[in-house]
Amino acid sequence: MAALLRRRAGSGGPGALWRAQRRQRSTFDVVVVGAGIVGLASARELVRRHPSLAFAVLEKEQELAHHQSGHNSGVIHSGIYYTPGSLKAKLCVEGAALCYQYCDQKGIPYKQCGKLIVAVEQDEIPRLKALYKRGLQNNVPGLKLIGTKEIQAKEPFCRGLMALDSPYTGIVNYKQVAESYAADFQEAGGTIFTDFEVTNMEMAKESSSESADGLKYPVIVRNSKGEEIYCRHIVTCAGLYSDRLSEISGCSPEPRIVPFRGDYLVLKPEKSYMVKGNIYPVPNPRFPFLGFHFTPRIDGSVWLGPNAVLAFKREGYRLFDFNIGDFLDAVSYSGLWKLVLRNVSYGLSEMYRACFLSAQVKQLQKFIPEVTVNDVLRGPSGVRAQALDSDGNLVDDFVFDGGSGDLGRRILHVRNAPSPAATSSLAIAKMIADEVKRSCCEVCVFLLIYRKVSLITF
Repeated sequence: MAALLRRRAGSGGPGALWRAQRRQRSTFDVVVVGAGIVGLASARELVRRHPSLAFAVLEKEQELAHHQSGHNSGVIHSGIYYTPGSLKAKLCVEGAALCYQYCDQKGIPYKQCGKLIVAVEQDEIPRLKALYKRGLQNNVPGLKLIGTKEIQAKEPFCRGLMALDSPYTGIVNYKQVAESYAADFQEAGGTIFTDFEVTNMEMAKESSSESADGLKYPVIVRNSKGEEIYCRHIVTCAGLYSDRLSEISGCSPEPRIVPFRGDYLVLKPEKSYMVKGNIYPVPNPRFPFLGFHFTPRIDGSVWLGPNAVLAFKREGYRLFDFNIGDFLDAVSYSGLWKLVLRNVSYGLSEMYRACFLSAQVKQLQKFIPEVTVNDVLRGPSGVRAQALDSDGNLVDDFVFDGGSGDLGRRILHVRNAPSPAATSSLAIAKMIADEVKRSCCEVCVFLLIYRKVSLITF
């Protein structure tokens, strides 16, 4: 049976130990699929708003926040980069404030170490100034443009012509934050199942004897072992598998997820003194990713990178990880080829840097010339769930959708939640909870009018 996660008696707070128990209940009002940071934040918000209802989180892995939420740089973003008026901009600024507040309440360590976005070439300065204006439009606090002397006052080893100083940017361990969300969820009465890989969702037959409450729990969620859970509504926060879960529920497979692996280098501990805060390049609008950057970590280490190369497995964290199904799914998608053809030089450069350490270090030396190949080690990797449309465009903003029909009306899919989703998780959760309530009300009205069953309030 799927494992039920419960906090061990006497333990508490973030990082608490967990033990597995056999499943005891199989009917819930709302099921959240995916125990990453967005799924757990959403489940926490839902159970806090509706404590009389039954909620469950379903996770295919044995532990929580195992993939994108546990394989990221740990930056609390301030909201500079994103298009004014976009969900990304709004939710990032709101989410950063909520994240700091939550960490203060829970005693989760973080560091508001700031970030410099550094121009090292003259032609980058106009883009840097435009980024500054964008940050102001997004109401990012504390932004200012600084010159060479001020750059070196903040980062003595960094060289640059001009920089955008963002003192509100910070760092935190997002896996610890996610585990704290899970603890909150369980304390409020929520249930978490691990080792529950969802493979099917369908409407129960009205005569089904499995649901003692008849039509009260009309949706069946089935896992790879044939186990079933009955519920009224589903929220999917499946990250790397968001398109596949949407498809099996009968909703649109677009946008498609294409996995990109990012490999980090790590400064040797005796060289960590060279970096005090986050140091980022000025992003090039011709290319889809932010470029190599310096990121201090809560544990005192400093990560450098990442690059961005196509992963041949959706959860492929190593260079030679390969899954034939994931590979064929990616290379058979026309949208990927359109993206590749528009970015051939960039893609080849990223692949070259992935293979040769000296090429990655050369990028870093633009900002800190003292860094050498002897100062770095190969570090961890992450896989980004990049949403891509059929025209080869990266889907840059958050995407939430559902479907039509009896089942589609009961599902809310989080289709695209890229960086800064971890920063924005509590703000995203509020929006999802609002949307779930709206969807539930619509379903209730539909049932009342067209199926003449009792109105179930949410």
